[in-house]
Amino acid sequence: MNDTSYELLIVTGMSGAGRSTVGKALEDLDWYVVDNLPPQLIKPMAELFSRTNKELPRLAVVVDARGGELFDDLSTHVKLLLESNVDAQILFLEANDATLVKRYEQVRRPHPLQGNGTISEGIATERKTLLPLREQADVIIDSSDMNVYQLAAKISENFASAENRKLNLLVQSFGFKYGAPSDADLIADMRFLPNPYWDEALRPFTGEDSQVADYVLCQDGAEEFIVNYIAALQPVIRGYLKENRKHASIALGCTGGKHRSVATAIEIAKRLSENEEITVRVKHRDLGKE
Repeated sequence: MNDTSYELLIVTGMSGAGRSTVGKALEDLDWYVVDNLPPQLIKPMAELFSRTNKELPRLAVVVDARGGELFDDLSTHVKLLLESNVDAQILFLEANDATLVKRYEQVRRPHPLQGNGTISEGIATERKTLLPLREQADVIIDSSDMNVYQLAAKISENFASAENRKLNLLVQSFGFKYGAPSDADLIADMRFLPNPYWDEALRPFTGEDSQVADYVLCQDGAEEFIVNYIAALQPVIRGYLKENRKHASIALGCTGGKHRSVATAIEIAKRLSENEEITVRVKHRDLGKE
């Protein structure tokens, strides 16, 4: 292996504590997730990642106690990883017995280690088996009082890159005569401003051109709207970030989607881009249509 450090997260813990939810959450954060990988293959997988010159996502492997003898070797293989140049961490998921029993009863499935016994007996066996690994864990998350969304948010809080913690916000202009965008979370109507279309000198241009943008943004009410609209968006953006939402879309419409909505969308996106917690992009859906 070369001298580069590669990040590896080993996800393990109690069955029913949320390993599947964590795996999906990590995928949403652009991790490469391998589910139920035998411990003997963890180091070769990490080495495979290290040998490429391409930029690869961070690697997460999900391991559970159903591996039997394979699982028994996990501590040994983790030790080997830590002695190499792989930046390895262990995430251990747990929950109290009452919560685990309730979750298994809700899905009407047996615990993987209960055999001919009860769910509680299976949980006790697994907890004893996992104790040495829990003691090695870098991060322990108790999901007893979490739903799947709260657990995903906790994973984002702990394992998202700075870029993945951001909200990707699309600011879109459109024309009402072509229909409002069905995928917009919020829609604003810019038709309260005078229409540059009726000025023959401005008609050939669009809101991307300075003469139209200056005309639109200098109208009475334009600046007041922009300031108040951005202020109204602040609690929405904070809420989206708190709820671990990754994408949102706001749309601004005028009659044809060429002048007022375009100029306003550009200006709003410019001001919102000053917020370091969001990534803003602009789209003009109907620009260029007749």
